[in-house]
Amino acid sequence: MKNLFHILISLFCLCAMRGQSEIDQALRKFNNKSVPYITAENLRGNTPFLLLDTREKEEFEVSHLAKAVWVGNRNPDVDKITSIVPNKNKPIVVYCSIGVRSEKVGEKLLKKGYTEVYNLYGGIFEWKNKGFPVYDSIEQETDRVHAYNRHWGKMLNNATKVYGHRKHNN
Repeated sequence: MKNLFHILISLFCLCAMRGQSEIDQALRKFNNKSVPYITAENLRGNTPFLLLDTREKEEFEVSHLAKAVWVGNRNPDVDKITSIVPNKNKPIVVYCSIGVRSEKVGEKLLKKGYTEVYNLYGGIFEWKNKGFPVYDSIEQETDRVHAYNRHWGKMLNNATKVYGHRKHNN
């Protein structure tokens, strides 16, 4: 019985490492590091940051980080962000599922003159994989995370995956 327990723990660790490795690979492939990263551990409990969720509204409503503001990723209204955060020195963290879409929004903010913009490394997937809390549309803690699609969902290991009715499958 003890050996079975060790085997199960080993399998769980391998699955978690696989998801992390896939996140690392995807970020190396799709991002150009134009927006500095912040890790989930460094963000957790760090209150000066404004959190901007750059996923689709459907994803945000399933779950998001506490006190995050949804701005979307398809043509986000940077002027709206400017009205929310007129202080261009305010520390901002952008995030999406793993950190690819959020980098694009972060780039736009940097071009608008914001000086402290960070991209959450591994996004909400890495946040949840680390066991940190996420919240639903009524701000109740939840275990559910929108997994974007089945391909990207393989990188989410510590949540109940939700797949919505998406018009495209990127």
